[in-house]
Amino acid sequence: MRIAFISDIHGNFTALQAVVADIKTQGADLIICLGDTVSLGPQPREALEALRSFNGIYIKGNHDEAVLEPDHAGQYEITQHLIPDLYWCRERLTSDDLEFIKSFKNTHELTFPNGEQLLAFHGSPLSATDIIQATTPTETLDKYFAGQNASVFIGGHSHIQMYRRYGKKLILNSGSIGNAFEFAFSPGNPPRLLPWAEYTIIGQSHDSFDVDLRRVTFDIDKLVDAVKKSGLPSAAWWLKQYQK
Repeated sequence: MRIAFISDIHGNFTALQAVVADIKTQGADLIICLGDTVSLGPQPREALEALRSFNGIYIKGNHDEAVLEPDHAGQYEITQHLIPDLYWCRERLTSDDLEFIKSFKNTHELTFPNGEQLLAFHGSPLSATDIIQATTPTETLDKYFAGQNASVFIGGHSHIQMYRRYGKKLILNSGSIGNAFEFAFSPGNPPRLLPWAEYTIIGQSHDSFDVDLRRVTFDIDKLVDAVKKSGLPSAAWWLKQYQK
């Protein structure tokens, strides 16, 4: 059994295409999307149509919540300068698109054939806005995972891949497809984007349980062209990230 976990696409369909092509070469029985699908980037409709075609499992991120309720974006921790992009994105979605996003789950549990239990979420099992990093204190993790029976936890949200042992358990971050960060985000420290997409495959075969944190390059020129043509409010920021 092999499962591909994708997250934080943020309207970057160009990067998503590259990841989907890589998933096909690796073989996956299931794709689970960990949220933040359409807002921020130049290609929200294209990204959502691709996701819809997977017939996978979809988890709701804080940006997905904010797209559904843009007037309450602050409660989903969307910073003020991103609000114009949020509305720009929503204006390009149909009512069917919004209903699809509404159908996303908060968490998803599954059991591998060997009995290993996994819990998937966006930020933490408690909230899509929680951030779990390599430096998150154990006491905070104890709060996030209290009462959970899973031995493997996987989320997104931080935009940084992670493989962290938590006692006998494992905490993973699949990384970001559309906005892979060079450094962890912090107030006053704007993120810098890496020129690749990240996702994760977890596989179980007989007595083997494997985690593959994958990095996939994508067509930067194609993305830049899409940004230039989009009318996206934050187009200048995207171009600054990729044009040297």
